[in-house]
Amino acid sequence: MPTLFDSFRIGEMSLANRVVMAPMTRVRSESQVADEMVAEYYAQRATAGLIVSEGTFISPVARGFAAVPGIWKASQVEGWEQVLDRVHAEGGRMVAQLWHCGRVSHTALQPSGSAPVSSTSTPARGAKCYIFDSRGEARFTGASDPVGLDDDGIAATIADYARAAAHAVEAGFDGVEIHAANGYLIQQFINPGVNDRTDDWGAQTVDKRLRFPLAVTDAVLAAVRDADREPGVDFAVGMRISPYGTVNDIPLYDGVENTYVTLARELGRRGVDFIHVADQSSTTGDVVVPGVPRGFMEHMREEYGGAVIFTGGQDAQSAQEWLDSGLVDLVGFGRPYIANPDLVRRMRDGLPLADVDPDTIYAQGPEGYVDYLAYDA
Repeated sequence: MPTLFDSFRIGEMSLANRVVMAPMTRVRSESQVADEMVAEYYAQRATAGLIVSEGTFISPVARGFAAVPGIWKASQVEGWEQVLDRVHAEGGRMVAQLWHCGRVSHTALQPSGSAPVSSTSTPARGAKCYIFDSRGEARFTGASDPVGLDDDGIAATIADYARAAAHAVEAGFDGVEIHAANGYLIQQFINPGVNDRTDDWGAQTVDKRLRFPLAVTDAVLAAVRDADREPGVDFAVGMRISPYGTVNDIPLYDGVENTYVTLARELGRRGVDFIHVADQSSTTGDVVVPGVPRGFMEHMREEYGGAVIFTGGQDAQSAQEWLDSGLVDLVGFGRPYIANPDLVRRMRDGLPLADVDPDTIYAQGPEGYVDYLAYDA
């Protein structure tokens, strides 16, 4: 059986090991452009087999957190270019997570103070957004009431995903991950407990639930195919899902397994290179979130032939157990990567892990971001 430290290929993309740095929002980009400090942060962690970037907004309307980089304009592409130069210089691989928060947003983050957009006009109760208030102080706040997208708005949003994917190619990313998890826009279309539309973009049937995510996927694949890539440069396309997650007011529903197994089958038919399954049962807070059942992973594995990443509350032992099961190919680590830039080596050599300072996870400046040291240092 493979170990966590063996090499792997996602499509034509070679990875040094099967450790994935999972996407984490760190709110260090007040200008919405990735800068030298962001480049340093990712370069420090480039020994991961694959880095999935923090969620990267595809448009101004997609925003749900302040101080997060986007990828919709030239200055943002240039910012990511310097990040990729540093990561590649260290031998790393990195994909951009394409993010639209949908209704998990606030008017303070929207162009001209407009309402957030979604599949629905029902607000996300209990969801939290990160804003700078009128005094310039950063804080979390509840989400604003959304408006449902009309047909033109849906078409424009799909086009935004395609443009973001093309920009990711231009910036030098090794791939893109479509963010369809954690209660954000795509999951707001998939989930019948949220999507109350009665048109063809509704959620009354599995086919309707999957219309929007598959339209986004098709647009992203076309944009990547048509982008001006250098000959021989590998580029992977994947999707992140959280089938049993309830974060951001996403209810469970009958038929969730069939919905996501069907999605996996359709992604496989389209040649999507990987699916990234997020297990939210380790999420801290007062809400108990169910884990991803093993039976679901078995069913998905039967229907999908691409690479499978599994993330959520893992350590070296549990990650190896997942690999031993044959149900996953790579394992993602989020929080451990905050304080352990050399996480691969620490797990491989049995070295102790550094602890995270919770007060600096969401903060501005280098403290708690680029000042965690490798074990030797």
